[in-house]
Amino acid sequence: MTELLALMLAAVVAGTPLLYAALGELITERSGILNLGVEGMMVIGAIAGFAAVYATGNLWLGVLAAGLSGGVLALAFGFLAISLRVNHVAAGLALTIFGISLGAYVGKPLVGQSLNITDAQLSGGLTSIPLVGPLFSAVHPLVWISWLLFAGLWYFTSRTRAGLVLRAVGESTASADAIGYPVMRIQYLATGFGGVMAGIAGVFISVVYTSIWTEGIIAGRGWIAVALVIFATWRPGRCLVGAYLFGGMTIAELLGQVMGLGVPTELLSATPYLATVIVLVLISRKDSTMRLSVPASLGKSLDIKG
Repeated sequence: MTELLALMLAAVVAGTPLLYAALGELITERSGILNLGVEGMMVIGAIAGFAAVYATGNLWLGVLAAGLSGGVLALAFGFLAISLRVNHVAAGLALTIFGISLGAYVGKPLVGQSLNITDAQLSGGLTSIPLVGPLFSAVHPLVWISWLLFAGLWYFTSRTRAGLVLRAVGESTASADAIGYPVMRIQYLATGFGGVMAGIAGVFISVVYTSIWTEGIIAGRGWIAVALVIFATWRPGRCLVGAYLFGGMTIAELLGQVMGLGVPTELLSATPYLATVIVLVLISRKDSTMRLSVPASLGKSLDIKG
């Protein structure tokens, strides 16, 4: 029983960065903006956060640096896609290429460096809080925060007027603009939020999950996060399930390598990504579900004058 709980917790931890990135991308896409630059923003967040924690030993400064760097990169994308009305796919791919390249360049002096800080420092000092401190020693604070974030976004998108406005913008920018909603401001806020979440997802991987910097540390998780939004049909609850399923597949792959199943390591490493592709193929076959779920203005240039 103890081993099962440990495996479940490991799956949750492995899926947490995907949950952050997918929830951020979900809000972005709900506003009608298709940002395929999640991978690049995660890389920038990972190196910015790692460098900050490496220099200061403070987790929360690392999270702040990661969130800000991801947000800035997202707003740069927003300027292209929203203000200049550049094709979303082209701008997103350019953002990914730029983020990966910049992360590799900036992180070159830190390649192979590990974080030599205590568990108390890594948890942000929350383990010293009376009564609830032990909870943070068992489950990292950023995992708890991801649960609170999920609950907040679920409530926001389904129970609040602001969430309804966000969805209205994603369904028809022209209609939302005609009603009087500040469409561009809403899309900028949603895009910036997605970038902040992607940055935090990146720092979780580099600081909490691995605690070491190496090129390629994100390993395609940004693309998986984008795929999870489709898998979730733009619903927060399904994002949570999908992130943890992928985390479980990742842990299963690691266990398979440790147990020496005789399967090539490369094939085991590809298993979580292969499972994601299969799930997406199965979902995309339900054309009626996709048509009802996808925001109608997703990926389209603004249909307004201002």
